[in-house]
Amino acid sequence: MKLSHSKAVVLMLVVTLMWSTAGVVTRHLDAARSFEVTFWRSFFTVLSLLVILPVWQGRKVWSDIRQGGPLLWLSGLCWCVMFTAFMVALTLTSVSNVLVTMALGPLLTALIARVFLGHRIASRTWAAIAAAGVGIVVMYAEQLSSDQWLGSLVALCVPLAGATHWTVTQRAHAEGHDVDLVPAVLLGAVLSSLLALPLAFPFQATPHDIGLLAFLGLFQLAIPCVLSVMCARVLKAPEIALLALLEVLFGIALAWAGAGETPQTSVLLGGSLVIGALVVNEWLGLLQRRTTP
Repeated sequence: MKLSHSKAVVLMLVVTLMWSTAGVVTRHLDAARSFEVTFWRSFFTVLSLLVILPVWQGRKVWSDIRQGGPLLWLSGLCWCVMFTAFMVALTLTSVSNVLVTMALGPLLTALIARVFLGHRIASRTWAAIAAAGVGIVVMYAEQLSSDQWLGSLVALCVPLAGATHWTVTQRAHAEGHDVDLVPAVLLGAVLSSLLALPLAFPFQATPHDIGLLAFLGLFQLAIPCVLSVMCARVLKAPEIALLALLEVLFGIALAWAGAGETPQTSVLLGGSLVIGALVVNEWLGLLQRRTTP
């Protein structure tokens, strides 16, 4: 399936909207909490991908997994951390805290790539990192006197794992060993469900909860992950980064409208600094790439 640039942009918008439903859906769960929420979402993601991937890629997907080697397992482990920490964080703190913290991913990736790969960081990115750092301090300062700081720390594991993942895949690409992201997502979901299972007992989820978590596994994670891989084949990295930021706006808006979860003032102020810094940095990077021969 070949996408034009405009269709890829529209599809990526749909992807970010699907990603952003996690917060509002979890706020309507009856009894499932913490690791049980993580287990059921990852479990249904595995079931969904076991159907989607063979239809999309044929039997090749199984040979890719068998021949993936340590890099595939490392990538899958990073996805496992992202899947697990994201859902646990949503049960510990507000949707806005989790999403704004996750938005730090591109800047953390730049820092980790600088340390381990020696990549040069542009001046605009250093400025964005400084501005985003101020925004995070504004957000977290108020949480020190509440019980939400633990959820924010768990949420921080998501961009850290994501940054590690992209640094590993960049290093592998430079050495001529590309990692297929789609089997890695499946492997990450399997590892996440296995990790969460012993911590999920005793099960408390109602049939209503199971239905909502099945929705998340299929429509919030499995399908948009596959679609995002398709978009990444057409769109440039800064375009993907800019469009992915809409998940933060969509997610906060949905939680506000659909679950009555009003963001704290400190989150709005700090989040504005973080998102603003990211938008300016990625936009300038996109303009630079378009004007440089």
